[in-house]
Amino acid sequence: MIERDNSYQGLMSRKNEIMKAAVGVDYSQFESGGLSFDYEAMMASTGYSLEDVIAIQRDLSIGRTPIIELKNLTALARHCAPPGLGARIFIKDEAANPSGSFKVRRAAISIHQAKEKGYKGAISATSGNYGAAVASCCARLGLKCIVVQECFDSKGLGQPEIIEKARKCEALGAEVVQLTVGPELFYIFLRLLEETGYFNASLYTTFGIAGIESLGWELAQQMREEYRLEPAMVVCTNAGGGNLTGTARGLRKAECRAQVVAASVNLKGLHMASDRQFNLKSFTTGHTGFGMPFTTWPDRSDVPRSAARPLRYMDQYVTINQGEVFYITEILAQLEGLEKGPAGNTSLAAAFSLAQALPQDQAIVVQETEYTGAGKHVNAQLSFARQNGIEILLGDPRQEVPGKNIILPSHPSLIQAQAADMDHLRLSLIKNALKAHPELERNAQGRVQLSPQDLEFLVAETNSNRAFVEKALESL
Repeated sequence: MIERDNSYQGLMSRKNEIMKAAVGVDYSQFESGGLSFDYEAMMASTGYSLEDVIAIQRDLSIGRTPIIELKNLTALARHCAPPGLGARIFIKDEAANPSGSFKVRRAAISIHQAKEKGYKGAISATSGNYGAAVASCCARLGLKCIVVQECFDSKGLGQPEIIEKARKCEALGAEVVQLTVGPELFYIFLRLLEETGYFNASLYTTFGIAGIESLGWELAQQMREEYRLEPAMVVCTNAGGGNLTGTARGLRKAECRAQVVAASVNLKGLHMASDRQFNLKSFTTGHTGFGMPFTTWPDRSDVPRSAARPLRYMDQYVTINQGEVFYITEILAQLEGLEKGPAGNTSLAAAFSLAQALPQDQAIVVQETEYTGAGKHVNAQLSFARQNGIEILLGDPRQEVPGKNIILPSHPSLIQAQAADMDHLRLSLIKNALKAHPELERNAQGRVQLSPQDLEFLVAETNSNRAFVEKALESL
């Protein structure tokens, strides 16, 4: 029996070799020196074409989910909009997938790969929807499944939404390892990967992102075939960035040039790794606590190079408040007869606001919905918020302070998506890239000397141009 140093430092020192064995990808082959790497070569290395991805997913009854026009919600948006404005609002109903969310698209390719390579099982570190997706695919393909879930604060209290997701994972056959908030999640995740030899069904591998490309491609084709429309805007709830990245790549493969908008719940001021603040938020994903950090430095993920690189693809980034998402969830149920979970309704709340600035003959599409359940319901989340000292108020959501109150809008016209400063996000990514590579050469004045290859990489990473990157480097 091999004796290993399983202290935190000992395990972390083996992180790269554990990941390489658990994913079966040698990331070093894509590195090109400096801070750049060949992203497109990494994506192509899956060996799966878009046609392959679609075929794998359809064999697992995944995809071909309906697009639904929200006529009543559109009418309400037009009532709030200036004359002539108020685009038609559509949703892609990904809750119709086997596990109840779009994430089964990314799980399908990962678990297919695991099966092909002879792994006996897969492990996922997730708050839940993706865990359920991995569990669903493992069940279909005969693999074992472990879901490692950050679930409780140090008092043993877990949010209703997270507990519901754990129930879903277990119902689909997964073993769920529930942990308190903090660095132990990654430690336990690594240790389980090493001890079991299971596949790392990471949210951030090339397999996972390739799996979402079918969503963007399908959305574009359905809008053309069923509604004779080209979407003017596609809104994606943004956390780790894989949802937006894969959808945008699929739209491009369908030659659809819709604006791609990221939407996150505003949780400014709350720290995601804080035990005290863990239960002061009412959203476990799709919020700025994940969305902003992963947008401005994707490689903070659990693989050496994340395939989720949202800033490359987003045209806008907007935030929406907690009360606005809860409100739109109720409106969706009462006006359209559709009860859906909070993740997709984050982008729906943003779309309701954005539609009011677009002409009525245009279309705005929310590219996902998710299943709902007892723990994900508005009432459960608001009751839990009250128990944690959060005030529930009716009024102007702009006055909402995350961790102190949740303000439901007193009128739908008060739902207003707030635009983030895209150039600030771009500058932050460049700053983080330099910080992550302290070994880069510097001149006598201390300024980083980047190769032309590194400059072009930052241009692509920031979805900008060479002049912007060079000016940013001078300012830093």
